[in-house]
Amino acid sequence: MTATRVDAATLRRLPKAVLHDHLDGGLRPATVVELAAEVGHTLPATDPEELAAWYFEAANSGDLVRYIATFEHTLAVMHTREGLLRTAEEYVLDLAADGVVYAEVRYAPELMLDGGLTLPEVVETVQEGLAAGMAKAAAAGTPVRVGTLLCGMRMFDRTRATADLAVAFRDAGVVGFDIAGAEDGFPPADHLDAFAHLRRENVPFTIHAGEAHGLPSIHQALQVCGAQRIGHGVRITDDIVDGKLGRLAGWVRDRRVALEMCPTSNLQTGAATSIAEHPITALKNLGFRVTLNTDNRLVSGTTMTREMSLLVEEAGWTVEDLRTVTVNALKSAFVPFDERKALIEDVVLPGYAAAL
Repeated sequence: MTATRVDAATLRRLPKAVLHDHLDGGLRPATVVELAAEVGHTLPATDPEELAAWYFEAANSGDLVRYIATFEHTLAVMHTREGLLRTAEEYVLDLAADGVVYAEVRYAPELMLDGGLTLPEVVETVQEGLAAGMAKAAAAGTPVRVGTLLCGMRMFDRTRATADLAVAFRDAGVVGFDIAGAEDGFPPADHLDAFAHLRRENVPFTIHAGEAHGLPSIHQALQVCGAQRIGHGVRITDDIVDGKLGRLAGWVRDRRVALEMCPTSNLQTGAATSIAEHPITALKNLGFRVTLNTDNRLVSGTTMTREMSLLVEEAGWTVEDLRTVTVNALKSAFVPFDERKALIEDVVLPGYAAAL
């Protein structure tokens, strides 16, 4: 089957796996409007469609710092138990409706404390909402397995506390850790204590790197901090000249380090210039373990189906390419091997065969 014959309905049916998706970047616009009214937060627009359009336009600045600033309004409605329960449950249901069978959702508990909840209470509440969503999705015949990544914010000093949370909740739905926030000027090595603790406790982690900052951030994330995956990682192409891999690029490819790539988001932050020229295609062709992700579905106005469609239409991807990145994601997921193997063999591969 060629790329031109893959229609939207077929793409939506394909089983999908997403490793890089932020909870606070994927709220429903109508939910933001309703919750903002309840907590008295002023929004730039109170019509859900207008708010969605505002998010997308505001995020298209080509600047990571301004992109991150759009989260002010989603975070404002995620400080109460009710807000967290609702947004977490809807998060799962929206993924299930998009054909996602495995997801890792990430968020920073430290950004959700203004309503009086403690850090453990934030995590417990989000897990309760995710569990409710997974139960409803399974009952509807669209099961999705969702694991949680807790994020430390690289600009602040709570990363060790968040790492402690990841350890404490690793048997209660939390599958790993991440650091997020503005890359430039806030190197991952500033948080070595958190990463050392996670390694001692056998908790896997990924690190945002190689998006707003270049090869040094990727090198530091891998070789100094010990990350198992890289969030974004588009700048690894700086270490590839005429198809020849430098030492760092070779390490990433040869050790099968997963790159959590987010095409639409990367266009918005200026990390890529177009879908057609996004590094994900060249890296895939060179044998890197690339994965396809949404990053922030509200902010980027996207879904996994849309990301797939863009690559098919603008970068010439085939169904086989989509299957490859889906399997790649599951191979590098932060859940036990038997769960990953079962999802690949019992869900993804049969799902692709049935859809085609």
